[in-house]
Amino acid sequence: MTISVIVCAYNEEAFLPSCLASLLGQARPADEIIVVDNASTDGTALVAEAVPGVTVVREPRKGLVVARETGRRRARGELLAFIDADCRAPSGWLGQVEAEFETPAPPVAVTAGYRFYDWDPLSRALIRLYDCIVAPVTHVLLQRILRAGAILYGGNFTVRREALVAIGGFDTSIDFHGEDTNTGRRLSAVGHVRLAPHCWVETSARRWKAMGRIAVFRLYVRNFASEILRRRPRDFTHEDIRS
Repeated sequence: MTISVIVCAYNEEAFLPSCLASLLGQARPADEIIVVDNASTDGTALVAEAVPGVTVVREPRKGLVVARETGRRRARGELLAFIDADCRAPSGWLGQVEAEFETPAPPVAVTAGYRFYDWDPLSRALIRLYDCIVAPVTHVLLQRILRAGAILYGGNFTVRREALVAIGGFDTSIDFHGEDTNTGRRLSAVGHVRLAPHCWVETSARRWKAMGRIAVFRLYVRNFASEILRRRPRDFTHEDIRS
């Protein structure tokens, strides 16, 4: 299978170099790496263009989901791997993800959580508790029992191109919050979304640190619940966090 890795980036000149270095260091190389420069006003595009092997696509209309859809339309791979610009992928990440699609009952998408590289030990432990217990239980309940959706980590998921085509691509009417739940819910209608904890990536806790653990947790939970129950997010705007 061919794999396109897509990084959607808005004003990410500080974090993007580490992300791209980790992608170029994969034991299983990506067939293409695309950076979608999403209306950045800093040097994001210049940083990406300076890295050999990286294709830069400019999307002047600001919005994460708009950028995802632009990346989907531009990418050529059979598998489309989306990773956030502040993430760093372990060297075996892409190979492990690909292996999940080669199993006897292959999924339409594979997703996994995060390890935070710039957060305090207590906060990291709480997130690991969620990733190891709460997320898997919720995922099984939603997908196998209620058939109402699936857990999908927006900064770390890989999906079959044909599956995204089948659901009409990403819902660009969504601003930010709830976009991953929306995608997971719609993908689960056409196939199995696999939660594969060993396919984790490292990421920054900048939003959690800037807004506070409780505030971010409540924000995510209410938009997750709203998308599952009402098929639309609760919040239609978001705060850009950059450091």
